[in-house]
Amino acid sequence: MRVSTRVVLLLALFASLLSYAKFNHCAVTGWQSPDQYVHACYSDIPALYGERALDKGVWAYGSGADSVEYPVIQGAVMWLTAKVIPHGINNYFYGSALLLALLFIFISLLIFRIKPEFGYLLPLAPAAVASMYINWDLWAIATMMFAIYWFDRKAEVASAVALGISVSTKFLPIFLLIPVAIIFFRQERISKFVKYGAISIATFAAINLPVALTTPEGWWRFYDLNLNRGSDWGSVWYSLSNLGLDLTHQNYLSILCLAIGLTALTIFLLQLRTPPTLAHTAIFVMIIVMAVSKVYSPQYVLWLTPLAIIAMIDKRELTIFWFWQGAEVMYHLAIWQHLAQVTGAKFGLPVVAYSVIALIRIGASILLLLRLAARHQSSRVFPSEFLLSTGESYP
Repeated sequence: MRVSTRVVLLLALFASLLSYAKFNHCAVTGWQSPDQYVHACYSDIPALYGERALDKGVWAYGSGADSVEYPVIQGAVMWLTAKVIPHGINNYFYGSALLLALLFIFISLLIFRIKPEFGYLLPLAPAAVASMYINWDLWAIATMMFAIYWFDRKAEVASAVALGISVSTKFLPIFLLIPVAIIFFRQERISKFVKYGAISIATFAAINLPVALTTPEGWWRFYDLNLNRGSDWGSVWYSLSNLGLDLTHQNYLSILCLAIGLTALTIFLLQLRTPPTLAHTAIFVMIIVMAVSKVYSPQYVLWLTPLAIIAMIDKRELTIFWFWQGAEVMYHLAIWQHLAQVTGAKFGLPVVAYSVIALIRIGASILLLLRLAARHQSSRVFPSEFLLSTGESYP
């Protein structure tokens, strides 16, 4: 179903206001627990405002081990917003939410440009709308979407710069280099990939080095946390532990499963007679990464929803899209009701039920991956043949 730009704009604006209404309950009641979990309006934005001394004007990476636990651009956004907006936790949330709403509207319009036949879906995706103001992820998602958009339109330098910016905001987009490398390989343009990677790395370095050199402990906190953290909310490892399957060496298992998943994806993409666009491929790598990671935050649906929309080519794929969104909505309710119980609410969701729903959510995302990949089955070739088609044209 094709709609106009105006319709997409209005839908995105309405979705932003609807999500704001959901979160505003917590702002009005002072972000109290367990109320903020009971009403599913918890947000990291006010929580970290005081915990990371942003309310005191302290530089995001100037508190050593208590610095913000995010890459440089996100930390800078958190700090600058606190500096510009008048003091007060609610003012900080409202100002941050306004910027996130503008980003959501922008991403919706960009999706409409990439995939006009499905351009209306993001503002109608319930799990994405419900998660809009949990964290600052939309800052990184916007530049990631730009990187994909420009790459598929041969503006590779701009794409590489956008990817470097996105990785400096949230580290997840670094994995897009895998499908990018495969596409360049299939085009027999290895030197172009080297250039693309070099530009992305140079952009990342230019943004990160000033902070890494001046406040190294604060800058390193994000990387140290992710290297050494145990299994956490939403992950397959955390859920299995809660269900009695407490696997040891989870860090190594996570890395091993990631390597297996990415290897399988690489083989699959190399076997296609004509490689898909980055828009059709990005969703695969992101689902694999999130499915085996040590944490699977509720707002990660904001990453996958735009990627799923631009990956779809057939209206029949809407069925699995809505099924997956339903699983995400179920998890969105489950995580907050479980945390409500943990923080002393009279009613809540027990840990076993929460863990089962978390596994259902992960399973639904894998089903989405398999359904989107299934359409390429007829174009696969035998492993010995794929090298013969590396020079085929790329859309």
